[in-house]
Amino acid sequence: MKRQVPQRSLLAIAISAALVPAFAAETIVTTATVEVVGTTPLSGIGVPRLHLPANVQSLDDRRLDEIESQNIAEQLLRQVPAVTVNEVQGNPYQSDLNYRGFTASPLLGMAQGLSVYVDGVRVNEPFGDTVNWDLIPNSAIAGIDLIPGSNPAFGLNTLGGALSMRTKSGFSHPGGKFELSGGSFNRTNTELEYGGNNGTFGWYGAGDWFREDGWRDHSPSDVKQFFGKLSFRNAAGEADLTLTKARSRLIGNGLVPQSMLAERRENIFTHPDETRNDLTQLALNGKLWLSDTQSLSGSVYHRRTKTRTLNGDMNDDYEPDYEAWVTGGMVGPAPDETGANNRTKTSQHGTGVAAQWNLSSQQHQLALGASYDQARINFQQTQELGELDATRGVTNLSPLVVENQINGKTSTASLFVTDTYSLTPNLHLTGSARYNMSHVTTFDELNRTAPNLDGDHKYRKLNPALGLSWQIVPVLNAYAGFSQGNRVPTPIELGCADPANPCTLPNSMAADPYLKQVVARTLEAGLRGKLAGDTNWNAGVFRTMSSDDILFVGTSTSAGYFTNYGKTLRQGLELGFNGNLHRVDWYANYSWLHATFRSDACLLGANNSTRGTTAECIGAGQDDEILVKKGNHIPGLPTHSLKLGLAWRATDWLRLGGDVQAFSGQYVRGNENNQHQSGTYTDALGSTRTFDGPGKIPGYAILNLNAEAKLGAGWQMFAKVNNVFDKHYATAGALAENPFVGGSLQLDPDDWRRETFVAPGAPRSAWLGVRYVFGGK
Repeated sequence: MKRQVPQRSLLAIAISAALVPAFAAETIVTTATVEVVGTTPLSGIGVPRLHLPANVQSLDDRRLDEIESQNIAEQLLRQVPAVTVNEVQGNPYQSDLNYRGFTASPLLGMAQGLSVYVDGVRVNEPFGDTVNWDLIPNSAIAGIDLIPGSNPAFGLNTLGGALSMRTKSGFSHPGGKFELSGGSFNRTNTELEYGGNNGTFGWYGAGDWFREDGWRDHSPSDVKQFFGKLSFRNAAGEADLTLTKARSRLIGNGLVPQSMLAERRENIFTHPDETRNDLTQLALNGKLWLSDTQSLSGSVYHRRTKTRTLNGDMNDDYEPDYEAWVTGGMVGPAPDETGANNRTKTSQHGTGVAAQWNLSSQQHQLALGASYDQARINFQQTQELGELDATRGVTNLSPLVVENQINGKTSTASLFVTDTYSLTPNLHLTGSARYNMSHVTTFDELNRTAPNLDGDHKYRKLNPALGLSWQIVPVLNAYAGFSQGNRVPTPIELGCADPANPCTLPNSMAADPYLKQVVARTLEAGLRGKLAGDTNWNAGVFRTMSSDDILFVGTSTSAGYFTNYGKTLRQGLELGFNGNLHRVDWYANYSWLHATFRSDACLLGANNSTRGTTAECIGAGQDDEILVKKGNHIPGLPTHSLKLGLAWRATDWLRLGGDVQAFSGQYVRGNENNQHQSGTYTDALGSTRTFDGPGKIPGYAILNLNAEAKLGAGWQMFAKVNNVFDKHYATAGALAENPFVGGSLQLDPDDWRRETFVAPGAPRSAWLGVRYVFGGK
């Protein structure tokens, strides 16, 4: 949001005029638009963005509408510096979003490091801290703030940053819109929204329906979203009652071997890989003014999420069963259960309440509050063994077997305070602190005899933050700060932490070792300002050291375990420019990321060419581990990223736009030591193996175009083309074993190939749509 505030002094204006000659002609400046950012998830006080010791990135509804993205992850990828994605699942709603090397992902097994809020309600799911982009009502989002650093005010999981979204209301967005679009992959998208108010009461509703066949084999998806809000406003305060309902069926068929991709771009590995989500959320937010400077804010919510998954996989027990059959003299028929349908059902019921006292005075922007969140989780995992057919689906299924069934509970109580104190009109000190008390319990319903999945874990942490912002002159601002955040292990991580009992993803569980909580500490500093010609710029550096990161170590294409990993470091540089030149809005953003391991450790790397070659990792006779050393790069994260964009208002009725995204190469998962090479190698124990494919995927750059035409009487037409030059690229990769050699399943595991699997990017695609805007929008 924005508000008008007086400028500070004519002396400061004179200094800025001397530094920027283009301002010399301006002799009188009375007001300036100041962008205000929330400092906590609750709607309480807003602090001018330049008063904060961090470079907060904000997107308003105009910028969101122009890109015409399908979901929040794509919006951030296209426009925000230091944001990258790994499209591991190959579905537009299932991307891993990375910011400064920390991740928000819908996939269990990812090291989650970003907290995500919608109207102050945390949407990281309690079972694995995952974020389901398909459950966030896309057309109802009015704005997004991406707050960098380990800001404790935003609670658990804020290791690298916090993503805070606010929704539209009948007061902020009166009027209506109907939109229909369609095009490549048989994709259709329908959006409908309407809002209004009578001065005291407001109403708003939005609905989205997305459908497509997908560009890869067996990859249809369907997403339905509804958001409704009833609002109340008067001089004493305000209140919003919201209902969010979403239901989706997503097919994301994951990584594919490079050999298959070379044969046919649409190929998949195995299928299906289906996720069905169902969300119902009710939330009440309010604010009561106690005086001109004091107010109370509060929220209460109930959130119910049901998730069902079906994953057609290679049977991980087939290889040892086949080897046992060979060792036993090949007596009887050979094992034929080559595939498995792994299913899960997860029900999560979350409830939370938060209250906050706010003080907004000339010197202080103070918030003091408390919150309590709890969730109950019911989880069941089953398996049906069968045979992989010619389409790489699973047939001839055996009876379903229940492998795990648990219920669990997570709860977190927090006390927090944050204050931005104006030492002088140009110097602002921000201090924050949050004390988190978390409790995670699990109860094994299938096995009541120890060792089982019963667990009871408690975590406590006090996280501080301190920073300074200095407005040197009106066109130049400097900032620096320190912040600390933490994340506690989730039930899925605590139940899958034993390397001797790897879990089948989405997950199966075993009685496992204790995991420590993750603690991240961030230092950052930077400059930001304004140049002649309405050009804004920023330059900043950051350094985040994490202790006891929780990593998922893969043991096969579908299994692995969670473990704490000593220390990891993510540091980098961000540069950004944006402005307006005549009828052209433009931006240019560059980021450099150096994400490395800072401790030595042995990790499983069965498909890495250096497995079993270091003395440190073969002490017990094992031959499937690699040595990860201090300084090795963390996989999945490009070092360089560049984003360019412009929007040209060619006429009053026509806008033309485009953006370029360019990323450098990245190491693939399984190559955490950065040493994998293709070829034939012999390990220290004398075993010789052949490995195909590189340990790194190349960088890429793609161009996207968009256009919008106002036809009159509220009618608009829009179009977009993604990947204009039809570039072949990949956004992620992993080292794994491919049993489908020569186009068919090889029953003898000795004939399987160890190779590089990749997540291919979507080909050139285009969509055309029509929009009708009415009633004051």
